[in-house]
Amino acid sequence: MSATSRLVLATGNKGKIAELAAPLRHLNIEVLGLADFPGLPPVEETGATFAENALLKARATAAATGLPAVADDSGLCVDALDGAPGIYSARYGSDLPLLPGESKDARNIRKLLAALKDVPEEKRGGSFMCVMAAACPDGWAVTAEGAWKGRLLSAPRGSNGFGYDPVFYIPELGRTVAELSREEKMAMSHRSLALKGLMRLWPEFWQRANG
Repeated sequence: MSATSRLVLATGNKGKIAELAAPLRHLNIEVLGLADFPGLPPVEETGATFAENALLKARATAAATGLPAVADDSGLCVDALDGAPGIYSARYGSDLPLLPGESKDARNIRKLLAALKDVPEEKRGGSFMCVMAAACPDGWAVTAEGAWKGRLLSAPRGSNGFGYDPVFYIPELGRTVAELSREEKMAMSHRSLALKGLMRLWPEFWQRANG
């Protein structure tokens, strides 16, 4: 297989790799993950926005592997908290001690619900945001964004998913993201919307990557 028909997704998450591989399968593009390149140094996410962090990861991975690369950065933006936790979503609660038996996701939710305890229901809107970046080894890149709007509950519901899924309620569905099936989530999530946007830009990107 030629180098021009291979692509690196800057993650070790097998679910993300499968998600990206699906729309590229008919283009005969093999999607690799970071596990296929042991020894690559981690990319420090020093950007101030989702787009900056996605571009940092995509460009660093493309430069290190010599192959086109795709990366994403995502998080929860809460209206009443001026967009927090935003790019810090994954480590939002790291300033708090873990309670006995508590996961890092549960700690993040605990801090979020405490920050929202006095916010009325009608002002608890927010969005899951995702930016996907595709970069060539020379640094040329494109980005696409997806936003999934919802409302923050005052207590977790559901056991599917991860992160803030148990407190992110989708009004039109009457369920939290943690109450959706994996297939339902993949069909409408912020990551799915960003991926669809990236696919619209794909012909231009892939022509440049293989030019």
